[in-house]
Amino acid sequence: MGYWTHAWLLGLIVALYAWERYSPATLNRLEENVLVGLMMLITLVSFGQVVARYMFSAGWSAALEFTTICFSWLILFGMSYGIKNGTHLGVDVLINHLPTKPARWLAILGAGAGVLYGLILLDAIWLQALGIETRSGAIDYWNKMYRINIGTEELRWPGFIQEWFGVKDRVQRWLVLIMLPISLALLAFRSLQAMVQIYKGERLKVIAGHEAEELVAENRGVLADPKD
Repeated sequence: MGYWTHAWLLGLIVALYAWERYSPATLNRLEENVLVGLMMLITLVSFGQVVARYMFSAGWSAALEFTTICFSWLILFGMSYGIKNGTHLGVDVLINHLPTKPARWLAILGAGAGVLYGLILLDAIWLQALGIETRSGAIDYWNKMYRINIGTEELRWPGFIQEWFGVKDRVQRWLVLIMLPISLALLAFRSLQAMVQIYKGERLKVIAGHEAEELVAENRGVLADPKD
């Protein structure tokens, strides 16, 4: 497939950037709906399996594989969403105790590490120019799955889909794995955005999730004796 995979991934990122510039609220809702939809699918299928097994001694043989795939997509897609909204958990004790300028450059370095991480996992071939022996990445792996066109273990197309489109019974593995290169491209893109935003002073750091501290603050005094 040559560099076609690189081209359509780049096109996806450019389209996403243009959409975000034109209508950021719409794109944000779409991303949230994707994540919520995946969680709903996992919940519904898991609950349906419990009911089917314990009440009707039946069930869907591909349920475990389907929920595993949905959970994987949820994690992979959620990586870039967490970077975008600053909801990743992290350790920021050092940054919080540094002066403003060093803290900003350290935050930029952290965002840059996210860009590098995404690019290396996406396609590590470019590291050969630096003298590092490598050969693969998510793009190469996905292309391999596309070429050999093997199916999943249990997940199968409905009969009418097989008849209409002439596909094999098992869902193609490359279709399931499409989120892998997409998510890593999004991770690198969102990390790059975070770098620029930190440099411009539009955000302080990549991470901003402090769920434990927020819960403590919200429930401070809940267990206190009202007589005290």
